Amino acid sequence: MQRGHLDDLVAFVAVGRERSFTKAAAKLGVSQSALSHTMRQLEARLGVRLLTRTTRSVAPTEAGERLLQTLGPRFEEINAALAALSELREQPAGTIRITATEYAVDTILWPKLGKFLRQYPDIKVEMFIDNGLTDIVTQRFDAGVRAGEQVAKDMIAVRIGPDLRMAVVGAPSYFSKRPEPKKPQDLIGHSCINLRLSSHGLYAWEFEKGGRELKVRVEGQLIFNGSLQMLNAALAGFGLAYVPEELAQPHVAKGRLKRVLEDWCQPYSGYHLYYPSRRQSSAAFSLLVDALRHRA
Repeated sequence: MQRGHLDDLVAFVAVGRERSFTKAAAKLGVSQSALSHTMRQLEARLGVRLLTRTTRSVAPTEAGERLLQTLGPRFEEINAALAALSELREQPAGTIRITATEYAVDTILWPKLGKFLRQYPDIKVEMFIDNGLTDIVTQRFDAGVRAGEQVAKDMIAVRIGPDLRMAVVGAPSYFSKRPEPKKPQDLIGHSCINLRLSSHGLYAWEFEKGGRELKVRVEGQLIFNGSLQMLNAALAGFGLAYVPEELAQPHVAKGRLKRVLEDWCQPYSGYHLYYPSRRQSSAAFSLLVDALRHRA
């Protein structure tokens, strides 16, 4: 394949992913008119239309989408292989993109990364806060953080934190008007503070006791997409919140919150860093994984 043809395919992937000639041209460092001309030449050479253009947007055709799905991962593998060459440098370098929940960033990632980043000043880490179950491959993240049970089987998973446990808590002012729930089913009659996952909608509260597992869809006035905001609403007396035990415990100890259904909240596998099995690790990525690895 001629080098120019390969450059055309790289340009097509940029347009297909950005869904915009303007954004793709800026990313590639070329003019919009030159990029548009390149795409027309590529379509003419292949004999098939790859992009649907309007005055406001551009999107891959069925053929274009098929080509994009084939080329995208291949180019990512090439970029990963090139990044791996940084191992030949004295000082590891590169940018690593990670998606994780706000709670995982605050309690696991950031406490470990502070020392790591000072030790390796040429390594950059971008952390994207997302409580949904992000597809790290299609969203082009190097790694993600989830609880162990949520990691897909085709991913490599490295444990980076201890076991977790959830807690159902409410303020004394809330319980002054409502009876305490004795079993998960009682939550149906309570005002609960919901969590919305960007990819899966409202989160169902999960419980387990004596091998019996239950998921309860709760109702209430408030919905958030972060645990800290749910906790603050519970402290203000707006209902029951289902949050990480470690987040709630200081307030429970001081009497600002009361914990219920504790025997139904069992420990579960803690946070894991996960990444595609085909990812070729650069020196920077390998060092980051080792720095985050949980050591009991």
